[in-house]
Parts: sequence; structure tokens; C-alpha cells
Amino acid sequence: MKQTHGRGKAAAIAALAAALTLTLAVGTAQAAAGGEIVGHPGPDGLIWIPEQAGSSGFVSGGLSPRLDTFITFGCAGGGTIEVAFHLNDHPDRDPAPFTVECPESDPARVTVPLGTGLQGGFGAWVTASAPSTRWGATVVQPE
Repeated sequence: MKQTHGRGKAAAIAALAAALTLTLAVGTAQAAAGGEIVGHPGPDGLIWIPEQAGSSGFVSGGLSPRLDTFITFGCAGGGTIEVAFHLNDHPDRDPAPFTVECPESDPARVTVPLGTGLQGGFGAWVTASAPSTRWGATVVQPE
């Protein structure tokens, strides 16, 4: 009985995470002004946030353990963003929180390779130094 309840709860959490990710991605695509901070990742993308202003984050799931995983964060508009990225099933492989300096004009981008063997959910929180600081992100697993 407990095992069935656990699977149902896990499925519900995964569905909620997917809905939240979709909501954030759709909302930012419509709100993007002046170009995208991070371009579309193509068919290998699990997450694409083209542009978001201020502090925010995302959650998702479905990492494939057989593929390499790369995260990219970019920003523009001045100031900085601090990125905290968390792997639900592999907290020992979370990249340390890192800071990206955001130029006023052309975006700066940082890509962090996380390697293979990762599975399950993940999430990120971006803390912007100002509400007008713009950022974008992708999570990709190239075939």
C-alpha cells in the first residue's frame, strides 16, 4: 500500500513540476522584449527560458542517465545573477552557486557541463541583483 501511495505522490509531483515549467516558459516567451538572452536549444533541450526579468526559477524532471547534461545561463541589462542549480537525485553533483556578470547590452553566457549518469528532477533559482536584470537559461542533453 505504501509503495503505491509513493508512486502516486511522485507522479503527481512530476506532473506539477512539468506544469510549472510549461507555465514559466510560455509566460516568458510572451514577455520577452528586445531579443532573447539564450537562444532556442533545439530538440535536445529540456528547459528553455528565453528571457525573464528579476529573480525567479524553474523545476523540471526527466533527465536521461545515458546522456551528457549541460546547463547554460545568460544575462544582460547590468548587474549580476546568482544561480543555484539543484539535482534532486544527485545533490552531490550540484554545481556550486555561481555568479554571472551581466553586461548592459550583449548577453553574457555561462555553460556548465554536468556529465552523464544523472536522472530525475532538477531545478534552479536565479537571484538577480535588480528587478530589471534580464536572464535566460537552457538545460540540454544532446543525443
